[in-house]
Amino acid sequence: MKILLIDIETSPCIAYAWTLRDKFIPVDRLIESGHTLCYTAKWLGSKELIFDSVHASSPRKMISGVHKLLDEADVLVHYNGATFDVPVLEAEFLLHGMPPPSPFHQVDLYKTVQRFRLPSRKLDFVAQALGLGAKVRHKGMDLWKECMAGDDAAWRTMERYNRQDVKLLEKLYYELRPWILNHPNMAIADGDTRCPHCGSLNLKWKGYRESITRRYRRFVCKDCGAWGRSVKCERDTAKVRGF
Repeated sequence: MKILLIDIETSPCIAYAWTLRDKFIPVDRLIESGHTLCYTAKWLGSKELIFDSVHASSPRKMISGVHKLLDEADVLVHYNGATFDVPVLEAEFLLHGMPPPSPFHQVDLYKTVQRFRLPSRKLDFVAQALGLGAKVRHKGMDLWKECMAGDDAAWRTMERYNRQDVKLLEKLYYELRPWILNHPNMAIADGDTRCPHCGSLNLKWKGYRESITRRYRRFVCKDCGAWGRSVKCERDTAKVRGF
């Protein structure tokens, strides 16, 4: 199963506004729509970070590259990507006349972090709290403005920033993996009993899990810490309960 980690950076929309307090800007005041400036992607387990931008490539070439990656992926891991990165990319696929990439399962680590009562759910805070590292520091909005103006030095900073986000994303994925409720089953293609989150055979059997009509042996993975159960039931509780 091929797992792709991804993060994108986008430009802001540019529009006319009467005051800085405008809460709604009509579409006829829009000067330029926001778009993807760059992306970094990484196949889980690979050392290579794949980066491209509108500065290094044409917009269509960059979007074609990320479309190809998503088309190859079985699982896409991101941080708040279900509501941001993926919809932004799919809109650009549409605008460039590209078909949908092949279906992939999404693992949004932001949704996993929401189950914990933390002071902040920002990637930088969570990564630092877990001792995984920190995001690249930059000028803030000025960096985006300089990149949009084509400044080479700003683009070098943007690339470092984007690449570091994916490095943190991978570290956070490994840290959160046993907590991910919608993780795809990594053991589904194998007949052996394996960890459903990482596919490991290094299991510790511990207790039982019962459904309404079945009883299964339960285990915890010694490698990633995720819980699972045996495929075959140990006991037909339906017969015992008279169902």
